[in-house]
Amino acid sequence: MAKAAILMGSKSDFDVVKPAIRVLKEFGVETEVRVISAHRTPEEAHAFAAGARENGTEVIICAAGKAAHLGGVIAASTTLPVIGLPVKTDMMGGLDSLLSVVQMPSGIPVATVGVNGGENAGLLALQILGVKYPDIAEKFGAYKAAMREKINADDRALQEQL
Repeated sequence: MAKAAILMGSKSDFDVVKPAIRVLKEFGVETEVRVISAHRTPEEAHAFAAGARENGTEVIICAAGKAAHLGGVIAASTTLPVIGLPVKTDMMGGLDSLLSVVQMPSGIPVATVGVNGGENAGLLALQILGVKYPDIAEKFGAYKAAMREKINADDRALQEQL
């Protein structure tokens, strides 16, 4: 069974990661969710990253705000794919988080979705897992087809109103 981990720098980030949890579970992906801070619990962050592969994790989503270093700290200690999920802040509306996540040094890649983009983080994790799991790739193809059908139906309905 495919397994993803979602880490939050703070429990207050939970509402942002809920859409990622939902979409991963809808696709049948085992999902581990933890609160681990790059700054307040660095030993736990390192231990989690170092043991993630052995624990069956195949992709990691890291949600954090402000000086959002969680994704980079995790990526520095694992070879697994890491997705950064910047969290909106009161201070700069999430721009601070976004820049902290996307500005990784060479050699420490962290894929990044938009601010508060929990659903896209989950969907990107599914695409990554779909490389190994054909059933996930097939379900993801059906998901995209349904999205296309809905937009086409909306367009037809609009054209009928004009």
